[in-house]
Amino acid sequence: MEQQIEKTPSIDILEEEETTIKNTCSVVLYNDNWHTFDEVIIQLIKAISCSFEEARDYAFEVHVKGKSIVFNGSMKDCLRVSSVLEEIALNTQIIS
Repeated sequence: MEQQIEKTPSIDILEEEETTIKNTCSVVLYNDNWHTFDEVIIQLIKAISCSFEEARDYAFEVHVKGKSIVFNGSMKDCLRVSSVLEEIALNTQIIS
């Protein structure tokens, strides 16, 4: 009787690619009906280094919609932004 020899398939690697996974997170600012527009605008400028107009637009969106994504970035940066916003007790959440 003949013995059958099983061949293992060979795999040719054509090109090796390095991939990185970028975990971007977002900071959500919620409306609290407590802070004034000026307080929120000033804190947004401080937290995300944006212009007055951008901060005003975010504050208005929070007022109208109840929340707004005000920053996107790494978890480390989102934690920093959230911390600055929460200095005056603004309500934030980091989502990924």
